Amino acid sequence: MRLLVVEDEEGLAVALKRGLEAAGYAVDVAHDGLVGLHMARQNAYQAIVLDIMLPGLNGYRVCARLRAEDIETPILMLTAKNGEYDEAEALDTGADDFLAKPFSYVVLEARLRALLRRGGSRIRTVLCVDDLWLDPANRATGRGDVAIRLTAKEFAVLECLMRRAGEIVTKTDIVDQVWSADFEGDLNIVEVYVSALRRKIDAPFGRESIETIRGSGYRMSGRGAA
Repeated sequence: MRLLVVEDEEGLAVALKRGLEAAGYAVDVAHDGLVGLHMARQNAYQAIVLDIMLPGLNGYRVCARLRAEDIETPILMLTAKNGEYDEAEALDTGADDFLAKPFSYVVLEARLRALLRRGGSRIRTVLCVDDLWLDPANRATGRGDVAIRLTAKEFAVLECLMRRAGEIVTKTDIVDQVWSADFEGDLNIVEVYVSALRRKIDAPFGRESIETIRGSGYRMSGRGAA
């Protein structure tokens, strides 16, 4: 899942990015409200972590503009303030949740998981392709009753493919969704993760669910019986 963090406190932004990426999310960061608004308009994020006190445009106004434009991405607002009026204003402008600084990172990640679970019809709770299932909010996957353990990046690549099951997904599409916007590595890194996924979700079950489409990319299907 790809997240946007809009936070002008550089140390906090770096810490959030590092922690969330370790948990398997792809994270883009903006340090200014206007930049954050532009990025939220241009990219399909699964959630936004939005500070209230921002240069350029404060978090209340960023949130209000996104909602006025019918952008329904779940928003978790952060603020150094701590009062019922600030919380009420955050929720009234369209935020889905509110967390006052200083906060526990464990609590922030749990709040994000809760937002993703109830994130509306655009984010399905559990993705399924035949008997292969993936639960984004709980970071779990398996075939039927058999749980499959994946690394954070393997999970993210599989989620990208399963969200577009039946479609051809290019390496560029996968990198754009799974890695952050500042990724400058080789696109062939995708092959490494697809190979790892095949060893875990297909080979032990006699399946071939990830097809290679020569010159195009990959396609997730239910092909191949156990």
